[in-house]
Amino acid sequence: MDTEKLIQDLIDNGHKTYIGNLSIDCTIFGYHERRLKVLLLKWKGIEGWSLPGGRIKKTETLQAAAARILQERTGLANIFLKQYQVFGDSDFRVKQPEMTNLLKAMKITVPKNNWLADRTFSIGFYALVEYSEVDPKPDLFTEECNWCDINELPELLFDHNEMVDLAQKTLRQELSYLPIGSNLLPKKFTLPEIHDLYETLLGKSLDRRNFPKKLLALGIIKKLAETRNIGAHRSPFLYRFDMRNYNRALQEGLAVQF
Repeated sequence: MDTEKLIQDLIDNGHKTYIGNLSIDCTIFGYHERRLKVLLLKWKGIEGWSLPGGRIKKTETLQAAAARILQERTGLANIFLKQYQVFGDSDFRVKQPEMTNLLKAMKITVPKNNWLADRTFSIGFYALVEYSEVDPKPDLFTEECNWCDINELPELLFDHNEMVDLAQKTLRQELSYLPIGSNLLPKKFTLPEIHDLYETLLGKSLDRRNFPKKLLALGIIKKLAETRNIGAHRSPFLYRFDMRNYNRALQEGLAVQF
């Protein structure tokens, strides 16, 4: 079935499969060359970008729906994914039938009383992925799926700039009690690499001697016998996350003062 027929089928019959008035939008963070990136979608027929998102099937949980949407856009499964806010009170969501306006720009007509024409509340999730492992794919309504530096975001469609801002603030708050990092780094890394990651996420400088000591004391990273040759007389030891302690900390929380 071609794209136009798939979209028309969604318009005509989507209410049978998906919950009306409710959607999910994902702020997908990646880390590359000491920069925090966000995955964006470019819509067909207009100069507009948005976060990846989608509808919730009547047969699935919120977490399962978010994981499905994320896997469809990135090709990845079983990654860090967390709900952080429900969006529905902005003037945009109250006053504008956002989906029907965009489809009209794409020359797709939605009947006045169609399920897609209703005001929609969106559940925001943020996800952490390893940049190099992502295979970005657009959806039915979009033509591109690309990374963008978080400090260079364009004016996004809907209220998605607000979503990204709040997702980043939530991420920074949760760094103090969640061992976030496993999904953003390679399986083996140096202490400077994890130090740079946390500095980038927090947006501030951290002490290069005390910071790794805190992570080691918590037992969430482990020193390996391996080294990495990065130049003459420079072979720093490699580290990895201790996944047993890491997962326990995800469940129970931890306290880190940055």
